[in-house]
Amino acid sequence: MKASELRKKSKDELGAMLLDLSRERFNLRMQKGTGQLTRPDQVKKVRRNVARIQTILKEMAAA
Repeated sequence: MKASELRKKSKDELGAMLLDLSRERFNLRMQKGTGQLTRPDQVKKVRRNVARIQTILKEMAAA
């Protein structure tokens, strides 16, 4: 997911995406803890997407 694509979305859409990604991050953490995680690279991707969305939301709030 690119930042330019995220900037085209509304705050509500970004908030919904952030909630979904946060839930996914939690599920991945639980899978890692129980040893069921099949794709460890997914944790990094989700974490970066969460940070990217939070950055865009803060930019919108500052503007």
